[in-house]
Amino acid sequence: MAGENAEWWRGCVIYQIYPRSFQDTTGNGSGDLKGITSRLAHVASLGVDAVWLSPFFKSPMADMGYDVSDYRDVDPMFGMLEDFDALVAEAHRLDLKVIIDQVISHSSDRHEWFVESRASRDNAKADWYVWADAKPDGNPPNNWLSLFGGPAWEWDATRRQYYMHNFLAAQPDLNFHTPEVQDALLDTVRFWLERGVDGFRLDTVNYYVHDRWLRDNPPLASSVAGTNVATTTYAFQEHLFDKTRPENLDFLKRFRALLDEYPDRAAVGEVGDEERSLQTLAAYTSEGDKLQMCYTFDLLGPQFSAAHVRGCVEAFENAVVDGWVCWAFSNHDVTRHVSRWMRPGENPDTVAKFAIALLSCLRGSICLYQGEELGLEEAELAYEDLRDPLGIRFWPGVKGRDGCRTPMVWEAAAENGGFSTARPWLPVPQAHRARAVDVQNGQEQSVLAAYRSMLSLRKRHPALVNSSIRFLDAEGDVLAFVRERDDERLLCVFNFAGEPADWPLPEELGGIEPIAIAVDASGVLEERALALPALGCFVGRTG
Repeated sequence: MAGENAEWWRGCVIYQIYPRSFQDTTGNGSGDLKGITSRLAHVASLGVDAVWLSPFFKSPMADMGYDVSDYRDVDPMFGMLEDFDALVAEAHRLDLKVIIDQVISHSSDRHEWFVESRASRDNAKADWYVWADAKPDGNPPNNWLSLFGGPAWEWDATRRQYYMHNFLAAQPDLNFHTPEVQDALLDTVRFWLERGVDGFRLDTVNYYVHDRWLRDNPPLASSVAGTNVATTTYAFQEHLFDKTRPENLDFLKRFRALLDEYPDRAAVGEVGDEERSLQTLAAYTSEGDKLQMCYTFDLLGPQFSAAHVRGCVEAFENAVVDGWVCWAFSNHDVTRHVSRWMRPGENPDTVAKFAIALLSCLRGSICLYQGEELGLEEAELAYEDLRDPLGIRFWPGVKGRDGCRTPMVWEAAAENGGFSTARPWLPVPQAHRARAVDVQNGQEQSVLAAYRSMLSLRKRHPALVNSSIRFLDAEGDVLAFVRERDDERLLCVFNFAGEPADWPLPEELGGIEPIAIAVDASGVLEERALALPALGCFVGRTG
């Protein structure tokens, strides 16, 4: 049943919080739910619509909470259920929606379901996980690979079978071909809906269902040709059978039907599907009976150019007829975008302001990651400081994800940047202190001020929230497009290049009235052309 604000998610701005690194109130060096609650006023001040909380459930923390041992409780590291209820109440008081991370493609190997499943081949939960016999020579049942390296199969001495794990061996995959598994997982979703959450971010949403015949994946053509530059072996296969199976659509319909029992709820799915990501996104968000929106990794990589952004957005617009996308430049799994995109000699503040101006003008919902509103760069950590199993295993070829997960900096002069009175679980880089919230608050030219200004601009102009997008031809590294809704038409132009560029105005645009935006380099209107500085931006009304 839809409420009065059933489509609040369409064009919304989401702020991702990594609980372990946001604010510690207990003095143990790790963030907690009370800490998040105490800092929600800062989040609200940005002008966002929702917060997304990365996992806070009970977990042995083999993968920092993405290995859940109890879907219905809070890990003591983060507090208690009462603390979560207080967080939701405060968020709603501040007019913020609460989205939680639902990690249901796999559980922890400590979850009671898996403990029972591995005990024998004939117990009540024997088929709740993906089990298979060894090949006659003792090898795993097929060639599927784990994203974290090696085979996606782990031998279990009790059942004398292999179990599947797309990630760590401590994260066994649930068997979605078993109806009782789907029922149990949906019951955990209902548990949080009853506690007042407004939505869910579905982790690895296209990994839920595997091929029931366990067919081998074919090699990826590029790896056969020797052109693959993958840092892990996972990228050498075309993942046809270990994920993105058609049966997943049926489960997503069940998930949506449950959401629709509650007014104004929504879900955003994480799609990691290599070359098929847009087709998967289209299928998962089509026809209004599955997910409201999804995001891909298209803009979370190293590519930083007008052609790349236009290509990604146009590909989505062409592939997705009635679905919706959520764009992001950073999250807890990738190098912070200021570090990814900053070229030698460039000012990180300029890159950060350019990025939020661009993100605010794109069609779709948008997601920000904690600390990007301060212009934080990726932290350089020593090997002995690492906590991420991916980085620990593949160092130094892969440094892991800890560099983007370091604690939030609130007060430049305070111990550990105001995050904790104890030694934090990850170091607070000295360079981050100079960008603390208390330093940037009140500074008109700060990155923080630019974020608040651009998000305010987005809210004031419906054409930026939910409207069409049409690209205009531009030479060089210039991106130009028009956002139009009802009687409002906005021209948005961005110069990605490290040098100035001139962009002739098309005759079709008519008169243009510039709109002031909070960037370091604004385009200047000169008769029928725009003069754009390096990393220059322009937004204007046009007739």
